[in-house]
Amino acid sequence: MRADPTCPRCGGSLRPPGIWSSDWICAAHGAVLPRQPARRPSREGLTVALRDARVPLWTPWPLPVGWLVTGFLDVGDERSGARALATALSGPGLLQGPADMLVIAEEPGVGLGAHFAGLDGFDGGGAGDDTPPHAKIGIRTSGERPHQVPLWVIDGAPDRAVYIGEAMGNWLWIVLWPAETGVLVLEELQLLDLREPGMDLDLPYGAFCPRLRQ
Repeated sequence: MRADPTCPRCGGSLRPPGIWSSDWICAAHGAVLPRQPARRPSREGLTVALRDARVPLWTPWPLPVGWLVTGFLDVGDERSGARALATALSGPGLLQGPADMLVIAEEPGVGLGAHFAGLDGFDGGGAGDDTPPHAKIGIRTSGERPHQVPLWVIDGAPDRAVYIGEAMGNWLWIVLWPAETGVLVLEELQLLDLREPGMDLDLPYGAFCPRLRQ
């Protein structure tokens, strides 16, 4: 696993802050927030991912049958805090073989969701403009009743299904491999924010998801 921070928009190497600039610099995208090396699927990995969280760290709960939490990602550093967070999950595919899911929360402009979606830009663009949602997903936070968040399908890379919406003032991305696994979002998924008080869940962990290295 890479030990150095990388660009959240392309996965490329970064020039760290120095005498002349306090920014992390990507040769292709300029100043970006640093994407930290992926966190292993464990309580310790979860703790590190949550340490400087400025956005939700979502997980479906209960998990789909047979699915496990398989890693975490965070974008940011000790100065900025984590401005994008991702939970990886893996489980049985609908037809054959394994399937993977990334649930990503990020502030506008970070670019992590677009990278995993296989998009050239860094945000969801005009998702939802004048079109009805393709799906809805439940959101549960402490002190509030569960509510539904609309999601729209985006055409990303052909090997995956991509949904995008907005929750708690941040982009919400759900990216699934292979593409037919996208029907999972149409089922009764509900997301929990693992930052919330009382969310000390007994998460089932599996083997590390290699998609977090992309």
